[in-house]
Amino acid sequence: MNDLPLGSVIQGSLTKGLEVRLYPDVSVEDMRVGKFLVVQGVRSRFFCLLTDVSLGTASDRILANPPAIEDSFLRDVLAGSGTYGTIEIAPMLMFTPTATAEERKESFSVEETNNKLASLGFDTNSELQLLPVKTIPTHFSPVYEATERDFRSVFGWEDDPHRRNFAIGEPLDMDVPICIDLDRFVERSNGIFGKSGTGKSFLTRLLLSGVIKKGAAVNLMFDMHSEYGWEAMKEGKQVSTVKGLRQLFPGQVDIYTLDPESTKRRGVRDAQELYLSYDQIEIEDLKLVARELGLSDAAIDNANILFNEYGRQWIVRLLNMTNEDIKLFCESKQGHPGSIMSLQRKLLRFDTLKYIRSACPHNYIDQLIQRLDAGKNIIIEFGSQSNMLSYMLATNMITRRIHASYVKKADQFLQTKNPLDRPNQLVITIEEAHRFLDPGIVNQTIFGTIAREMRKYFVTLLVVDQRPSGIDNEVMSQIGTRVTCLLNDEKDIDAIFTGVSGGQNLRSVLAKLDSKQQALVLGHAVPMPVVVRTRAYDAQFYKEIGILDWEEEDDGAVFAAAELAKADLGF
Repeated sequence: MNDLPLGSVIQGSLTKGLEVRLYPDVSVEDMRVGKFLVVQGVRSRFFCLLTDVSLGTASDRILANPPAIEDSFLRDVLAGSGTYGTIEIAPMLMFTPTATAEERKESFSVEETNNKLASLGFDTNSELQLLPVKTIPTHFSPVYEATERDFRSVFGWEDDPHRRNFAIGEPLDMDVPICIDLDRFVERSNGIFGKSGTGKSFLTRLLLSGVIKKGAAVNLMFDMHSEYGWEAMKEGKQVSTVKGLRQLFPGQVDIYTLDPESTKRRGVRDAQELYLSYDQIEIEDLKLVARELGLSDAAIDNANILFNEYGRQWIVRLLNMTNEDIKLFCESKQGHPGSIMSLQRKLLRFDTLKYIRSACPHNYIDQLIQRLDAGKNIIIEFGSQSNMLSYMLATNMITRRIHASYVKKADQFLQTKNPLDRPNQLVITIEEAHRFLDPGIVNQTIFGTIAREMRKYFVTLLVVDQRPSGIDNEVMSQIGTRVTCLLNDEKDIDAIFTGVSGGQNLRSVLAKLDSKQQALVLGHAVPMPVVVRTRAYDAQFYKEIGILDWEEEDDGAVFAAAELAKADLGF
């Protein structure tokens, strides 16, 4: 650790955090929320996060008669004795030389980390255990800035041969990688949150690139605005683009499109068409979009009557019925003519969806399942078909059937115990997640089921959303790792810390994030909550991820692609 302490602990508690009084020569302006500090106790070293900064005085008389602005001498005299700075820090982890058997079960393995640190020239103590915090340091314990050794001990390094670590960014005031454990990341559902314009799309590309590069899971992404598969516009005043996942991993990523014309205009190569048919739409699919279609419970009940009579052809039969046909049907089957006529009118909206056919000779969903089984990552582009009805219908239809396939495979694997029968771990990425996980409908959707199952059937979610408060609390409590950019709404901030121990200490950290390229990462894939400057998604990243021969386009091609993308998104 650094030789010179910044201050010492003067009071605090395990639940509320520690108060530290800064030494006179330490400027309070150097102490920023999100900074990492280390407290050296008698037995243990505590790794802490700075959560608040404040000013204190020894006497109210100083506040009643403050020194004049030009009297620097008096201010210097008062500094440290009459006036001082204090900071609030939250202990997150502790290094201790000995541990009980119970503590060792909870500890993070540090032996490999220490070996790596030693190879990098750091002085290490191989007997130290990295443990959750269950106590606090004594009064007047010195506080130091965290060093690279501390960060390496906690977060490891990206080239660890024993773990699939991925560097997501760096601390706010240091140039040392902060890694997440991708195996832990994909084994539970996760979320990327932040208000509009804070870089959620770039973070999503970043994390999915790591998952693909390290082979932690296969991915199925529902790309609502066609931002992830091929190149997309980069935010800023200058018109430029960033690479999509298909360009970074051409042999590992397949693009399917629900709007082939839009995809071709954008210059996407080798995209495959994807169509769904009326005979694939089930009542469960309609329930999710009932709000978008304006369907009542009575309409759903009558849809069940039609399905029981006509089977998978019920929508086609209904759309071809005349009013007289509907009345005759209701007389014999006890349906309600008004409800069925209303259902018919509203289902006609499906005719506006380019990817819906009366019948498909080829089962595209089975094709997707085969590609996922082969280890391919799938990105489904919506192009101009990105309205909420279209997005929710296609996403639900495809996910329900893929999940059903995974349930069968998981059951077979549990029966045979044959490693060859083990399904590939699957991560399904959805945008506007609160639409699928709203408390009113979450129990009726496949996404609520997947979130609650954790990884029981080898399927998890990556939800991307700007309104986490719209997601059901039970689902939020199951979100394993939360990567959160700036949020302003109090309800959204509360939602982020649902089920998080010590969340109150982190609220101020989240509220003070910059609007760009900063995020709070907490949960299952990191040993402790951490604020990072997120890794740039740029040419340097393309090379680091392993793509050394990516193409350069001229400015005219870049501008044309950007303008076409704007047109497809309705700008």
